[in-house]
Amino acid sequence: MPASGRPGPSRRAWGWHRLDDAWAARIVTAAEVRPGELVLDIGAGTGALTGHLVRAGARVVAVELHPGRAALLRQRFPGVTVVQADARSIRLPGSMFRVVANPPYGITADLLHLLLTAGPRLRAADLVLQRAAVRKYASQRTPRTHRLSAGLTVPRHAFRPPPRVDSAVLLVRRR
Repeated sequence: MPASGRPGPSRRAWGWHRLDDAWAARIVTAAEVRPGELVLDIGAGTGALTGHLVRAGARVVAVELHPGRAALLRQRFPGVTVVQADARSIRLPGSMFRVVANPPYGITADLLHLLLTAGPRLRAADLVLQRAAVRKYASQRTPRTHRLSAGLTVPRHAFRPPPRVDSAVLLVRRR
């Protein structure tokens, strides 16, 4: 229990929906991650995407806010750098990187702003987001450095518990 004496946040308050393993594999395959590539898994949860990224040969940095899930990631993936932090305030790598992530939907705008300010260091991002957000960002005028488009549609049943909204992958590619 936190110092406040109140119970910690529930799963719903954390906004966490575990991605099904088959869908995680499909998302990583579609991202075409290369061996040795530095990949951030933002909102890593218990490692649905992390495991597939490791198997693809990526050098993975898993970012997870929840302390219990961050500890589990460290146990499950000893070769992965796990950062327990709010994704909106992480320090991005100084070298070229990419992102393959299922971040909390509530941080979409802040996260996109953070990633797009990385400029040419951000090679690509594949972000599982609310489908409405993917449509919105994919249809907007894009920054000079990156192109945004819609990728895979991810059905509600690809998550446990299923979210109340449909999801899709927002593709961010360097021009």
